[in-house]
Amino acid sequence: MENQKKTLYTEEGYKNLVDELQYLKDVRIPEIKVQIAEARAFGDLSENSEYDEAKNEQAKAVTRIAELEKLINEATIINESEIRADVVNLGSFVKVYDSDMDEEVEYSIVGSNEADPMQGRISDQSPLGSAMLGAKVGEEVTVVAPFGEYKVKILAVSRSKDN
Repeated sequence: MENQKKTLYTEEGYKNLVDELQYLKDVRIPEIKVQIAEARAFGDLSENSEYDEAKNEQAKAVTRIAELEKLINEATIINESEIRADVVNLGSFVKVYDSDMDEEVEYSIVGSNEADPMQGRISDQSPLGSAMLGAKVGEEVTVVAPFGEYKVKILAVSRSKDN
């Protein structure tokens, strides 16, 4: 039996994968088929840039569909209701004080495939995310990052951004 690596997702992250897959299958692939048919109508396919571009788009879409199906198949959705709200975990919203930068920063802890640091969505496997896992309000954690160690203090932990 194949040993599958499960990847953790929030409900939102998993839904985004499923929505993208559905869009590609139900909307994008049919659009590309129309583009290919129209490009074929132009005649000689050997010098038909529209045809080549449509076939490239089709290949990209098919590749992405395969990636998404694999991600969905290997996904484990965390049940946020079973996780303590006062402890940093996947799905937590965390406000920290970074003493090196002298600022308060808010993060959402997400699975590695959902991470978007520019939007404050950090992976549970990143140096900061993994250092905070299991921490509670008031605790100071040491983050071991590629550029060196630093500390952050946990100011607030919640299961939703509004709390």
